[in-house]
Amino acid sequence: MARILFSTMGSLGDLHPYLAVAKGLLERGHSAVIATNGEHRQSVENAGVEFVETTSMVNVQGDDPAAVERMLAALTTRGGEEFLVRELVMPQLRETYQVVMEAASGVDLLVSQTLGMTVPIVAEQRRLPWVATLLTPMLFMSTYDPPLIPAAAWLFRLRRLGPKFHRAVFDKAREQVFACEAPLHELRRELGVSALAGPALFDGQYSPYLNLALFDRVLAAPQPDWPARTEITGNPVYDGEADPGQLAEFRAFLAEGEAPLVFALGSFAVLVAGSFWEHAVSASVRLGRRAVLLTGPTQLGELPPRIRAFPYLPYSEVFPHAAAIVHQGGIGTLARAMRSGRPQVIVPLAFDQPDNARRTVALGVARGIPLRRLTASKLVRALERVLRTPRYEQAATRLAGELEAFDGASRAAERLIAVLA
Repeated sequence: MARILFSTMGSLGDLHPYLAVAKGLLERGHSAVIATNGEHRQSVENAGVEFVETTSMVNVQGDDPAAVERMLAALTTRGGEEFLVRELVMPQLRETYQVVMEAASGVDLLVSQTLGMTVPIVAEQRRLPWVATLLTPMLFMSTYDPPLIPAAAWLFRLRRLGPKFHRAVFDKAREQVFACEAPLHELRRELGVSALAGPALFDGQYSPYLNLALFDRVLAAPQPDWPARTEITGNPVYDGEADPGQLAEFRAFLAEGEAPLVFALGSFAVLVAGSFWEHAVSASVRLGRRAVLLTGPTQLGELPPRIRAFPYLPYSEVFPHAAAIVHQGGIGTLARAMRSGRPQVIVPLAFDQPDNARRTVALGVARGIPLRRLTASKLVRALERVLRTPRYEQAATRLAGELEAFDGASRAAERLIAVLA
């Protein structure tokens, strides 16, 4: 029996894929441990997976609510990716290293997420194999398939200039990222481990053993500049546990009438939703549609009688019953939406969401509107388009059927076991 340690940080979208893979390992008789933010303890332990606590994302910026609001605002601006590395990853780097180093005692294999920058250090010191995982196509930063980067949206419009042009642009970006990662490179020097060939967010994140692309192949095909030993597993989909009372209430509402519109913003964008829920309610009323709002911690006032709000429901229970799904385009939410067979409207906010959205729109199953530009009128027009144009539902049905054959969690678990063999 092997013992495998996963190191990840971020929102539930950065946790759920690893819970799915960890459960796949447990089903095969192996042991799994997840080291992640302290606020995810209950989610990990409820899944039956061993939990190791790293620094809370909130504690990095302090417990002051105003500081947390400033952090959320900075993360959703054009420079959110740089802020994430400089202000959230780097300050807890040494503590995370100590936690992962201790947790790796008795472990046979380490698994890193893109932000799990201490895993290669621990692997080298403990002489353990390690596997890198990438949750979205954007993280490969391919010059042959350039992503839509929120901080440089103009660059995507120049993709026709080809790999040579994008290689030059990405090389400049590497220099900037490398400077942001100075504490990481200093730590590696202090510990006497080998220097990285490039920034940890670029080439430095890849493993010489195996790199797993934990997303669906329909979103991106392998490119010539992807690292060696890379495999696409498909998305390891996972749902959290539902409150039985809320799930029963949802099912009762579902039985009362026609399929509702479903609005969801994942676990991060929901914290900075702004006027999204107001637009969702307004659009539903104007369309004469029933609706379900999955609002997270947001408390809404009195709603129209044909609209219900729930803090959380498993997407697998809700999405297949929707007339259409409106969501932020996070990779975990998107994976469930694509498997539902329902048309979508994607309202991306930051990070990988705009790139995920444009790839999904290209599949013919969705329309896209940036969350910052969203109005009730725009939402009404987009929903009318996907609801009244048969090709959206037809494409969504075909896509769901295609993805049904792929079990990303099982495939990823089997590849990890194979590394040890």
